[in-house]
Amino acid sequence: MHALVKLPLFLILLCTCFYEAVAGTMQVQSNFSDTSVIEDTTSEQAGKQFKFGFAAMAIATSNKQVPFWMRSNQFGSIPLDGPSFSLIGSIGRDYVKSRKDKLTDWGVYLEPRFNIGRRSELMLIEGYAKGRLGIFQLKAGRSRDVMGLIDTTLSSGAFSVSGNSLGIPKVEISIPEFWDLPFLKGVIAVKGNFAHGWLGNTEVRNGNRFSSVNSFFHQKSLYARLGKQTWNVRVFAGFNHQVFWGNEKEMNPTLFKLSVLETYKRVILGESYGGDDIGLPRSKVGNHLGSIDQAIEVDAGAVGVMAYHQFFFEVGGLYHLNNVKDGIFGLSLSNRNFSKSTASFRLKKILFEYINTKSQGGEIDAKITPSGDEDYYNNYIYLKGWSYKGENIGNPLVTSAKYSRKDLPKVANEFYINNRLTAFHGATEVAVAGWSLMLRLNYSLNYGTYGTSPLGHSLNNIRIPSKPPYFEKEGQFASSIEGRRRLKHNTAISGGFALDQGSLLYNSTGAWLKVSKAW
Repeated sequence: MHALVKLPLFLILLCTCFYEAVAGTMQVQSNFSDTSVIEDTTSEQAGKQFKFGFAAMAIATSNKQVPFWMRSNQFGSIPLDGPSFSLIGSIGRDYVKSRKDKLTDWGVYLEPRFNIGRRSELMLIEGYAKGRLGIFQLKAGRSRDVMGLIDTTLSSGAFSVSGNSLGIPKVEISIPEFWDLPFLKGVIAVKGNFAHGWLGNTEVRNGNRFSSVNSFFHQKSLYARLGKQTWNVRVFAGFNHQVFWGNEKEMNPTLFKLSVLETYKRVILGESYGGDDIGLPRSKVGNHLGSIDQAIEVDAGAVGVMAYHQFFFEVGGLYHLNNVKDGIFGLSLSNRNFSKSTASFRLKKILFEYINTKSQGGEIDAKITPSGDEDYYNNYIYLKGWSYKGENIGNPLVTSAKYSRKDLPKVANEFYINNRLTAFHGATEVAVAGWSLMLRLNYSLNYGTYGTSPLGHSLNNIRIPSKPPYFEKEGQFASSIEGRRRLKHNTAISGGFALDQGSLLYNSTGAWLKVSKAW
């Protein structure tokens, strides 16, 4: 822990040196993404309440694969493999900015996507209604959500909720923006949420049988900011906590005795249930997962600096400080003066991340804990682990059998065959001659799971040895470049290219072209 405490100080020194080298050239512009229709062309629509969007996309991918960056962190808005065509529509109303001080406001949004190719599919990417009362917001439906302190524009993805899968339908009450505590005059601000969601039918282990039950989703978070928004240095910290749960009594009617309210209490508080007197192994109710996050923002003249770190928690290792080697470390450098520049080349932002999930508290010399190694995203009860509609909810670098090479070793009933990895991720946004460009590159070394390593999984002081073949170290490179240009009459054209090369995923390429218009 002592070394981790020193990390923010080291990053501040690094950022100070970087500032001297780039302050004269860095520029900033607004975020762009092909995952949204309305956001492509809405700058001219700011004064209107209802906005409409329509987009048409032509897509082609090779080797019957969709490359990593064409499917990752797209909020479930994923094309079909091979040649395909997509139609995306949207209608929405957001809060009226000019009424920001008004006590109440409301908003709605609907975005369907229709894919046509080897097959056809209709997806609801977003569909929600929301209302604001002062600092509080009530929202119901499916929305694009990211959970955790990261750079949401360029990151490889947060540990808990990265925006990789479709949003889980939920009802949520929240303080969505940092609220300055009035008695501290803005020195401390807080935000957070509390949500209940519906997962639908999920595949579970029911003793020695497999079945499908209706399950629920619980989520809560609390984050604080130290430092006024106008200060040059601001420090952030907080946590998020998610749970899959529901119908435990249906899965074990003879031994599970808790009522729904008693179960929900244990879900919220993370309390365990069971013991020798009941006949059930003592464990938490449901599949729990989250992160504890820290970040620092520094306004260093022309450069904005954000350094962040996420600790992971799942089955109990973090409580014993057993998996603190793992985490997401990020450094984001952005230009605060982009809008003031008219140069033909402008650098908006650059991001560096290091991701480590290899430890999991499962090394041979690791401290013995009751829960053993973390086995990130896999779960004994929920057979598809930390996924929704077959897609990883968390960081997409953790790989399921759906996307990995079929000849790689795997353990039966483990949905994620690769959750032990180290990765280096870099991304940047620039503007060149009227085009907005985003480049993403990452390289990962992948080690499978403890179930496919010579060490095997651990539980308390028990080590469960694995049998060969073992998962060897597999290298994987993924990259993409995408660009967008705004045209007249609220239209935009965008496109990109993606490439995967390595021994974890099948080699593939992909390209797309999109035309969109907003009213």
